[in-house]
Amino acid sequence: MGAPAEADREETGGMRTALAGLTTRGRSFLAAGIAAVICAYVLGQADLRRVGLLLAVLPLICAAVLYRTRYRVAGSRRLSPARVPAGSEARVHLRMDNVSRLPTGLLMLQDRVPYVLGPRPRFVLDRVEPGGRREVSYRVRSDLRGRYPLGPLQLRLTDPFGMCELTRSFSTFDTLTVIPKVEPLPPIRLSGEARGYGDGRQRSLALAGEDDVIPRGYRYGDDLRRVHWRSTARYGELMVRREEQPQRARCTVLLDTRGLAYEGAGPDSAFEWAVSGAASVLVHMLERGFSVRLLTDTGSSVPGEGADGFAGSGHESAEAAGLMMDTLAVIDHSDGTGLSRAYDVLRGGNEGLLMAFLGDLDEEQATVAAKMRQRSGGAVAFVLDPDTWVREPSDVPAPGNAHEERLRMLREAGWTAVSVPRAAALAELWRQADRERTGLAALSGEAR
Repeated sequence: MGAPAEADREETGGMRTALAGLTTRGRSFLAAGIAAVICAYVLGQADLRRVGLLLAVLPLICAAVLYRTRYRVAGSRRLSPARVPAGSEARVHLRMDNVSRLPTGLLMLQDRVPYVLGPRPRFVLDRVEPGGRREVSYRVRSDLRGRYPLGPLQLRLTDPFGMCELTRSFSTFDTLTVIPKVEPLPPIRLSGEARGYGDGRQRSLALAGEDDVIPRGYRYGDDLRRVHWRSTARYGELMVRREEQPQRARCTVLLDTRGLAYEGAGPDSAFEWAVSGAASVLVHMLERGFSVRLLTDTGSSVPGEGADGFAGSGHESAEAAGLMMDTLAVIDHSDGTGLSRAYDVLRGGNEGLLMAFLGDLDEEQATVAAKMRQRSGGAVAFVLDPDTWVREPSDVPAPGNAHEERLRMLREAGWTAVSVPRAAALAELWRQADRERTGLAALSGEAR
């Protein structure tokens, strides 16, 4: 929301600026008045001199009054909402306040917006009384995610006689964040989440430290009902019991942003599908109570993210989702050529789910991705089929190509690998991943 801000006063050249704002009518009145005064002196006509002075002074008075009035007009802007999914509309509310003791003339407003949000909105407001207020609004829409500046607001003032017209820009602006589309996903149970209770939670002992293998010693403030008498008798000092508390299960969403892994551009490109898919999974996992981490092929994550990712419930979960959506709103192709940096980050942990959105993989990168499965409790990969995204459906080569070979390598390493054709629905692929995982689990049980 933009705070009210008054137009800044220029210290020098005030009258020159006012005279430069004279309209054609004002200049005509001024010229006619000067000519009438000169003729009056030549002809000795006092009445003509009075008329000439009136014609000449009127535009000057209008310019002076308008120049003084314009500094007492305040403007503000409010976005509703300030964060909107791609393809959806946001409304921008503009408010003008006349904080002077004089009424304004005709007001013309123009707000600067990037061309991707639509044409520049223009409004004409009638006379605003002293202390009065006028509010207008317009809509913006973008199919491309990103952060777009709105403003500054331009205000054009005119006097009631149309003698002078002055334009001024306010210094404040706001930012509209267009985030990726988020598709609701059906609740399924994926491998790696079997332990624990609740949605994505697992039980763990609330330890005070790494050496807290046995009931720890009593500390000031501990509840006496937690005293473990058997250990107290054994060690000769008060010992308290350990308690169990819920600990969130972890989920890492890996987004492949390598520029060479995707072809095409625009809202219907393969890369935009991968970004939207990652956003949908992040929101879905947060809603289920997971500690979620966003990771890219460069090894970077969301600024402010903890070691275990974002977690929280209610308001905290909404803030975490907002931070990750803001990151995905401006994410772009990287110059990297491999997934080794992401593998180095994942190599330090061995818990939780791994959800990957991968572009075109060569044999080397497929091998690196296959090794990531060893460091996760369960892994699902959505691998975009480059053939269907760059060719027409009738030109798609037969199965058995390099893409199928990469999927086979991932599946042999333990991944639940799903091929992503062009314009596929993520919800259906989500169910397909669950069916494939369930089938593999059943075959594994029969083998045992």
